Amino acid sequence: MIEIKNVSKTYNGEKKALNQVSFDIKDGEIFGFIGHNGAGKTTMIKSLVGILDFESGDILINNKSIKKDPIGCKLEMAYVPDNPDLYENMSAIDFINFVCDMYNTPIETRKENIEKYAKMFEMEDKLNDDISSFSHGMKQKVALMSALSHNPNVLVMDEPFVGLDPKAVFDIKNIMKEMTKEGKTIFFSTHILDVAEKLCDRVAIIKNGNIVKIGTMKDIKGDSSLEKVFLELGEK
Repeated sequence: MIEIKNVSKTYNGEKKALNQVSFDIKDGEIFGFIGHNGAGKTTMIKSLVGILDFESGDILINNKSIKKDPIGCKLEMAYVPDNPDLYENMSAIDFINFVCDMYNTPIETRKENIEKYAKMFEMEDKLNDDISSFSHGMKQKVALMSALSHNPNVLVMDEPFVGLDPKAVFDIKNIMKEMTKEGKTIFFSTHILDVAEKLCDRVAIIKNGNIVKIGTMKDIKGDSSLEKVFLELGEK
């Protein structure tokens, strides 16, 4: 479970990127996070995974504080950024194993998962190639494989579908559903509102660092569409 408690983040002592943001994400839930560019989505996500510090509030990952126990929190989760900055001088398999090493993933577990996801993402014949030779979409697949191969309890993704081919998008959506059936937690941002509408148990809409709407899809959109609600909120 993720608990975000009154988190505020300011840049350069002036621009408030997050303003007393609070919400929970339950075990077994796919939670979507949407907002315009600059609304605070990536700042929230980077604060959640321990990349950015924040001035006030706290974030708990399965009852562990990201401020007090950042390593404990990070061991609970995997993070896939919007831009996969990987070690490009490494091969794909070496990078994935490097990530698994950091999480002390058993050899049999990682082997089984790497084989599973390499086949799913059609990367079996690319695992020994240097990451520097990959397209953006292939790098994204490596980032996803490295995140999934150590069996995280919490999966955090920032715009995970960008640059992926339609089959990979389909596969990721199925992976997310399977993970939540196991009681795991998914938190992701997206600009693809159709995907959020069909996939998410709940969503939050952020605007200028403030949560302006949160709830189940029925709560958010009623008889309208998520796209229409989102656009109307952007005009206010």
